[in-house]
Amino acid sequence: MTTNNDGSPLISATELDQALGSARPPVLLDVRWQLGGPPGIEDYTAGHLPGAHFVALDGELAAPAGPPGRGGRHPLPDTEEFGAALRRFGVSADRPVVVYDGATSLAAGRAWWLLRWAGHPDVRVLDGGFAAWQEAGLPVSTEVPPVEAGDFKPVPGQLPTVDGDGAAALARTGLLLDARAGERYRGETEPIDPRAGHIPGALSAPTTENVGPDGRFRSAAELAERFRALGAGERELAVYCGSGVTAAHQILALAVAGLPATLYPGSWSEWSSDESRPVAVTDQPG
Repeated sequence: MTTNNDGSPLISATELDQALGSARPPVLLDVRWQLGGPPGIEDYTAGHLPGAHFVALDGELAAPAGPPGRGGRHPLPDTEEFGAALRRFGVSADRPVVVYDGATSLAAGRAWWLLRWAGHPDVRVLDGGFAAWQEAGLPVSTEVPPVEAGDFKPVPGQLPTVDGDGAAALARTGLLLDARAGERYRGETEPIDPRAGHIPGALSAPTTENVGPDGRFRSAAELAERFRALGAGERELAVYCGSGVTAAHQILALAVAGLPATLYPGSWSEWSSDESRPVAVTDQPG
């Protein structure tokens, strides 16, 4: 991809439009999804970026949930199945990929992280998603592209992860950020997981604060200021959320800011299902 050569994992609608007209256009993956909402395929069918393939977060981007306390609600996908799906969408090792969702990149962040974790070298997120594309007056299609034949073979582990024990250790010796809404962190409400609260020692950093009202990410400088105020850059850092989706968005925001981070894939849905794990319900670490 010849645009946005500043190393950012984001690409604007204008830059993407230019890239799609190049000799080496990116593969487009539509990852529209919302927790508890209507299936994203409905939005895709109504209109999507021309040539984009729809990717089901609950199908291609996660394995089926296992027993309580093991893997959480969105376990990492089976490598072989994940690779087969990507190849059907035309993903190849030498071809750029751009992922997008409706606006905020919460779901697209999961796709970005998984592709990078699986070893793809050139993945970007459309900043502002489908809404930004429409706002720019760019074309929308209802045509479903044919199955393609990519050659990408995942090599998992190219981005770091921790399990529950590792997350607990980082909460003591490093920095563990909770990307969920503040009221869930504080234990005031828990709409979906078994217990309310947070991992002891974790700090609250709602991922919704990474973007502005239009769904676009805040500037790299603003994000760096936000995360450094929490201690990022000084200690080893990991992130969790409810099930490893919005935590990936947080890692994307950290990448925009130039700060590395580790994902706890099982996140709160795994931790809270294990009765042996302690839970904190105050707004202070510990």
